Amino acid sequence: MAENSTLARPYAQAVFDLARAKDALAQWSEVLATLAEIACHPDVRAMVRNPAIDDSVASGIISDLCGDLLTDEVRRLIDLMLENGRFTVLPDIHEQFETLRSEFEKRARVEVVSAYELNAKQKNSITSAMKKRLGHDVELTTRTDKSLLGGAIVRVDDLVIDDSVMTQLGRLKAALSR
Repeated sequence: MAENSTLARPYAQAVFDLARAKDALAQWSEVLATLAEIACHPDVRAMVRNPAIDDSVASGIISDLCGDLLTDEVRRLIDLMLENGRFTVLPDIHEQFETLRSEFEKRARVEVVSAYELNAKQKNSITSAMKKRLGHDVELTTRTDKSLLGGAIVRVDDLVIDDSVMTQLGRLKAALSR
């Protein structure tokens, strides 16, 4: 089976094109986030994979879970995803949609993983440096991972800057073993 990111790409592009044409990027971002959350629920995963449950029944249940976000277009997307057996790919579609939206809006989503919580000054410094390097506004998210010991890992889409102590120790080990 093809990788989920490959399967998600044409759907993400189609939804992005629709959202852009209707000037509704923020609304579709919210819709896809909700659908991705629904698609991740174990009961929903089991339902959409169960051949005994008709797609129309699954569509009705999922549509009810969408609440106020449900429009005719959202319903058609749900039906299409179920019909093509791709409903569980929605988290990847959401992620790719957000990447397309960020590029369009000249925003970069930057994630910093560090051994310890970053203070405001460190966050501002990283945000400024990444804004200068990328030429885009930066949305910074941070999380901690004690296994890093120190340093940080910075991720922007496919770019990864790994300056963690664990990586530095690995390089030192490799250099000493030569």
